[in-house]
Amino acid sequence: MSSNKFSEEFKRNAVAQITERGYPVREVSERLGVSPYSLYAWKKKFAKASSGEAEKDTEIRRLKKELARVSEERDILKKGRHWCAIGSSDNGDAYFARDAK
Repeated sequence: MSSNKFSEEFKRNAVAQITERGYPVREVSERLGVSPYSLYAWKKKFAKASSGEAEKDTEIRRLKKELARVSEERDILKKGRHWCAIGSSDNGDAYFARDAK
């Protein structure tokens, strides 16, 4: 099989099916009629070129998780503050709603 048989775009798309969409190499190999060895070689070649994008994607996922966690903590604190300030005495001291009967 010559190395010029497949275009660079074809190779990148084949690698994307493995790396981005999560298809097994064996399945992609059979579907596209390409040797698994070729797919592994293309993956190695193009993974270096897109490693910057992969790092960015990883950082974005990490930041989204952190944002979700911090937002949840903020919401919990808001609810807690709301419950603490439901009632207050005449002198301005806050008391818990469960204590106000």
